[in-house]
Amino acid sequence: MVDHPKLRRHPRPSAHRGGSDFRNGVPATARFLRRAAPAFFREISKEYSRETLAADYKPQPKLWSATGLHAAWLGHSTVLLKIDGFTILTDPVFSARVGISLGPLTVGIKRLVDVPLQQPDLPPVDLILLSHAHMDHFDLPSLRRLEHLQTHVVTAAHTSDLLRSRRYARVHELRWNESATIGPAKVNAFEVAHWGARMRGDTYRGFNGYIVEIGKRRIVFGGDTAYTDSFKRLRSSQAVDLAIMPIGAYDPWIRVHCNPEQAVMMANDAGAEFVLPVHHQTFQLSREPKLEPIERAFAAVGSAIERICVCSIGQEFHL
Repeated sequence: MVDHPKLRRHPRPSAHRGGSDFRNGVPATARFLRRAAPAFFREISKEYSRETLAADYKPQPKLWSATGLHAAWLGHSTVLLKIDGFTILTDPVFSARVGISLGPLTVGIKRLVDVPLQQPDLPPVDLILLSHAHMDHFDLPSLRRLEHLQTHVVTAAHTSDLLRSRRYARVHELRWNESATIGPAKVNAFEVAHWGARMRGDTYRGFNGYIVEIGKRRIVFGGDTAYTDSFKRLRSSQAVDLAIMPIGAYDPWIRVHCNPEQAVMMANDAGAEFVLPVHHQTFQLSREPKLEPIERAFAAVGSAIERICVCSIGQEFHL
């Protein structure tokens, strides 16, 4: 179910670079911006010559059964789920870089690892879950390409203005403790410990975790969160089959991002059988080494290492 002993420290590079009109590895727009703000854009420009790495695995959702619970980690907080035939995509980010769009250039952080499954290879998506409006979770180019009149979106309060809502079946804004029913899925938003502003001034935007119930299945998507006891309130007589939990970007951001031990603790609080760790290995957001979060997550579950159901980008989980 999980290939823990084969955690790869040196994935193979791919040819993907991103950007256009390169001269010495730096696009023309980046050269202009570097002159305008040298200190910041010097660091951004360096990344244009850095190759991203190919994912170790490529999921095959077309082979997934219409019954049971199936999941694939597509990098960062993006997980493709299929639960008894109903398809969900969490915080979809398929772009090579996330940040502010300036014409053809996106100024921001670049992926460390390529997306293992491109958007054209996705099955039809019934529901997109958006936890909050941060650019590494609410990627507008990806969301534009996912627009479909049969796809519903559940998002946090005061974030639907960022979407072209009429191009989806419906956009449901949820505050904490509010719920929406989409087909067979009941989605309830719950409180997490984070913040929702996309830019400096829009601090009014919400931020959510979600619990999804489909038939006998219960799935938690923790979004982005520091440690909180909110997950204890998710526990019920019906177990949580899978908790999708963030485990990275805690050094030095521990006040807004939980560490791996806290992530496992919150999954335990919710009564989760399996944990799918996200928010690591994809973007360099903090100081901890790339594989430290997943190694600490395995240590946190002790001998029950099978509870960590994926550890590398592109891996699948089936229940």
